[in-house]
Amino acid sequence: MDTSLETLETHRCFGGLQGTFRHASAACGGPMEFAVYVPPGAGEHDRRPVLWFLSGLTCTPENFTIKAGAQRVAAELGLILVMPDTSPRGAGVPGEDDAWDLGTGAGFYVDATAPPWSARYQMFSYVTAELPALVHARFPTRGAGHEAISGHSMGGHGALVAALRHPERYRSASAIAPIVAPSQVPWGRKAFTAYLGPDERRWAAYDATALVAHQTHPAPILVDQGGADPFIAEQLQPERFEAACAASGQALSLRVHPGYDHSFFFVATVIADHLRHHAAHLGLAVSAPG
Repeated sequence: MDTSLETLETHRCFGGLQGTFRHASAACGGPMEFAVYVPPGAGEHDRRPVLWFLSGLTCTPENFTIKAGAQRVAAELGLILVMPDTSPRGAGVPGEDDAWDLGTGAGFYVDATAPPWSARYQMFSYVTAELPALVHARFPTRGAGHEAISGHSMGGHGALVAALRHPERYRSASAIAPIVAPSQVPWGRKAFTAYLGPDERRWAAYDATALVAHQTHPAPILVDQGGADPFIAEQLQPERFEAACAASGQALSLRVHPGYDHSFFFVATVIADHLRHHAAHLGLAVSAPG
């Protein structure tokens, strides 16, 4: 595996180091960027667990890194944060820049099987296999299995799917305003038709509500949802996942927050709870919020 990295920028942040990096991705067939926060004290002799955070439609690694305010709590807990990109960029796939909800910035964390997307849009393999191998090789992590995963919106969908399909890798999962049943809502149906083809039987592997019916996660899943989110009724439909979890016995904490929307203001409001949730499952000491 090629573990070479190009450092694009680094910044001291709450005693740790926030960086953005670029590497050549075999899965996605070209350059990919990602961001990493390494908390203070982490190093070769003090390795730390990882929280992966997957962002939503139109986002780059910069959105969560700058807007969520997660580094302060990650520094207190001793968590490494990794923020992948949401799709290949400049891949040259016809139509990839024609719409904001398909193509660039909208990879939906699937391994595309339908042309022309299948040549480059292999985001599930990228975020669950290729990028983790690179991060564990180049940063002071505790290695595979000492990981948790979270995400927002499209990224919440990706996080839930990754955790349900790989419970041995991710010790815990959470999501903020996730697309929980993409096979049943317009955003997901558009993306899945393009990336996976019209056979809806193939879609279930990337649908958290379908997956949890037969594959649960050993840890309770935390989901936060804004009650005033304009996408809740048409695109998010958290009640579908709640019902599926209840039927399968999956422990779920679904918290609906009146008045909150879909923006990063909501993400910033609840992110500390998510980091503490994951830190506890990763074996870190967690104190009550100050």
